[in-house]
Amino acid sequence: MREALKFWTKLGFISFGGPAGQIAIMHREVVERRRWVGEHQFLRALNFCMLLPGPEAQQLATYIGWRMNGTWGGIAAGALFVIPSVFVMMVLSYLAVAHIDVPAVAAAFYGIQPVVAAVVVEAVLRIGKKALNHGVLYGFAVAAFIAIYFFKVPFPYIVAAAALGGMILERWLPQVFCKGTFDEGNRECRTEEEDDGLPNSVAPSVSHVIRVLLFCMALWGIVVGGVWAWRGMEDVLSQIALFFTKAAFVTFGGAYAVLAYITDFAVGHGWLSTQQMMIGLGLAESTPGPLIMVTQYVGFLGAWNLTGGLSPLTAGVLGALITTYVTFLPCFFFIFAGAPFVEALAGNRRIQAAQSGVTAAVVGVILNLGVWFGAKVILPDAGIDGFALASSMISLIVLQKFHFPIQYLVPIGAMSGVLWRLVLSS
Repeated sequence: MREALKFWTKLGFISFGGPAGQIAIMHREVVERRRWVGEHQFLRALNFCMLLPGPEAQQLATYIGWRMNGTWGGIAAGALFVIPSVFVMMVLSYLAVAHIDVPAVAAAFYGIQPVVAAVVVEAVLRIGKKALNHGVLYGFAVAAFIAIYFFKVPFPYIVAAAALGGMILERWLPQVFCKGTFDEGNRECRTEEEDDGLPNSVAPSVSHVIRVLLFCMALWGIVVGGVWAWRGMEDVLSQIALFFTKAAFVTFGGAYAVLAYITDFAVGHGWLSTQQMMIGLGLAESTPGPLIMVTQYVGFLGAWNLTGGLSPLTAGVLGALITTYVTFLPCFFFIFAGAPFVEALAGNRRIQAAQSGVTAAVVGVILNLGVWFGAKVILPDAGIDGFALASSMISLIVLQKFHFPIQYLVPIGAMSGVLWRLVLSS
């Protein structure tokens, strides 16, 4: 257990590179180097986590910790994966809102925005390349884009419709959703899976799920109920707790997918501006931990701007901590309740089809986010911003062609913003 705690603590500080990089680090360390779990168990766990809402890398860490050391091992792994980024994002959020009037800080954040726009576009291309391997799935993406861009359909409804559509179509078009080799003769999807022989620490049962659910609901109720009793239902802290609880259950497809949903709500309620949201995404991209930590930034700024009688810093810190708590508590519930069922879920074709439908729809949702961000950055009220256009294009090229690490590109964008403002002022 001590060795595992050291590793999860270290991982929390070096988990740059988004979920792909974080999962690669875990695979190298826990499968290849330390041999704590087998290859097939790791892949089955990863497939399970990808079916869930929330950050799959953090959930995978929680699952592996649970697999190795039971419930406390899972809690330690999942928490240590996040805790370093909580403190880093807290400090950066404070700098972003308290010192934005300092010219150098404002220029740095100005330089970050076009980089973030490019990062979102690159995410559309990258996820689309993997997810859209059939015309039907392209249809899911186009329909999702039209629904959210033109008709403002809420993101949770798009997720539900895509999941239902995938499950229904799988009956007649199983080849569209097959993740292995499709046998045309028998109309079956064949996947190669092996049992690594590791026993589950908890037997799968409905009673186990109910116990975990009740315990997590109690943990949620203690904190959120306490906030309601202290501040009232209409206070911003209460609204933050409710909104991010709901958001935690619809974050299918990663943080990019739910960002438009969060941005629309947060901007509409005066928590922050679109430009501030882009700054938060840039900060989350350049710090260790899950990308969904951008929600903590939103919670900090929302409470800072609508203090409700508290000091801005006190309100901001409380808003950030409440956001993080209600965002990640469901992740632990999903793992502890669902982990014993991993073997059964790994081969469920309907669930896999639902996931494929949601992932395809997410491409359209992220495209909507890219169009929205791009318009705000490149086409502000004063007309075309030449610096933003050039910076976003260069960023997209180095991301696509040279696979330049995002955690380095964001600081470079910040420095370029400072240099550009210096040139203009000279």
